[in-house]
Amino acid sequence: MEMKGSSKKMIATVAEMVENKAPIPYRDECAHLLFCEYELVRERMLQMQKIHEEEAKLKQSGKQAGSIPLIPKTANA
Repeated sequence: MEMKGSSKKMIATVAEMVENKAPIPYRDECAHLLFCEYELVRERMLQMQKIHEEEAKLKQSGKQAGSIPLIPKTANA
Protein backbone atom coordinates (compact mmCIF):
# COMPACT_ATOMS: atom_id res chain seq x y z
CA MET A 1 0.00 0.00 0.00
CA GLU A 2 1.34 3.40 -0.91
CA MET A 3 0.34 6.72 0.61
CA LYS A 4 -0.36 9.73 -1.58
CA GLY A 5 2.62 12.04 -1.91
CA SER A 6 5.14 9.46 -0.76
CA SER A 7 7.71 7.57 -2.79
CA LYS A 8 8.25 4.85 -0.16
CA LYS A 9 6.24 1.66 -0.05
CA MET A 10 4.27 0.98 3.14
CA ILE A 11 5.55 -2.13 4.90
CA ALA A 12 3.00 -2.13 7.73
CA THR A 13 -0.62 -2.21 6.64
CA VAL A 14 -3.28 0.09 8.03
CA ALA A 15 -4.85 -2.93 9.77
CA GLU A 16 -1.52 -3.74 11.46
CA MET A 17 -1.15 -0.15 12.64
CA VAL A 18 -4.66 -0.19 14.10
CA GLU A 19 -4.11 -3.63 15.65
CA ASN A 20 -0.83 -2.53 17.28
CA LYS A 21 -2.45 0.72 18.46
CA ALA A 22 0.15 2.90 16.76
CA PRO A 23 -0.41 6.58 17.54
CA ILE A 24 -1.89 8.38 14.52
CA PRO A 25 1.12 10.73 14.06
CA TYR A 26 3.39 7.65 13.70
CA ARG A 27 1.33 5.83 11.07
CA ASP A 28 3.66 6.33 8.15
CA GLU A 29 6.23 4.43 6.08
CA CYS A 30 8.33 3.77 9.21
CA ALA A 31 5.52 2.35 11.39
CA HIS A 32 6.97 -1.16 11.08
CA LEU A 33 10.10 0.08 12.88
CA LEU A 34 7.94 1.22 15.79
CA PHE A 35 6.43 -2.27 16.10
CA CYS A 36 9.90 -3.88 16.02
CA GLU A 37 11.15 -1.49 18.73
CA TYR A 38 8.10 -2.20 20.88
CA GLU A 39 8.74 -5.95 20.68
CA LEU A 40 12.35 -5.48 21.80
CA VAL A 41 11.31 -3.35 24.77
CA ARG A 42 8.66 -5.87 25.77
CA GLU A 43 11.20 -8.73 25.65
CA ARG A 44 13.64 -6.75 27.83
CA MET A 45 10.90 -6.00 30.35
CA LEU A 46 9.98 -9.71 30.59
CA GLN A 47 13.64 -10.63 31.09
CA MET A 48 14.00 -8.06 33.88
CA GLN A 49 10.84 -9.34 35.54
CA LYS A 50 12.27 -12.89 35.54
CA ILE A 51 15.55 -11.63 37.00
CA HIS A 52 13.72 -9.77 39.78
CA GLU A 53 11.62 -12.85 40.58
CA GLU A 54 14.74 -15.04 40.75
CA GLU A 55 16.49 -12.53 43.03
CA ALA A 56 13.44 -12.44 45.32
CA LYS A 57 13.40 -16.25 45.51
CA LEU A 58 17.12 -16.34 46.32
CA LYS A 59 16.73 -13.65 48.96
CA GLN A 60 13.80 -15.44 50.58
CA SER A 61 15.45 -18.88 50.47
CA GLY A 62 18.61 -17.42 52.02
CA LYS A 63 16.63 -16.13 55.01
CA GLN A 64 14.84 -19.44 55.52
CA ALA A 65 17.81 -21.75 55.09
CA GLY A 66 19.29 -21.24 58.56
CA SER A 67 21.16 -18.07 57.80
CA ILE A 68 23.42 -16.63 60.49
CA PRO A 69 21.85 -13.61 62.20
CA LEU A 70 23.86 -10.40 62.32
CA ILE A 71 23.02 -9.80 65.98
CA PRO A 72 23.40 -12.95 68.11
CA LYS A 73 20.76 -13.76 70.71
CA THR A 74 21.82 -13.62 74.34
CA ALA A 75 21.73 -16.77 76.46
CA ASN A 76 18.76 -15.83 78.68
CA ALA A 77 16.65 -13.80 76.26
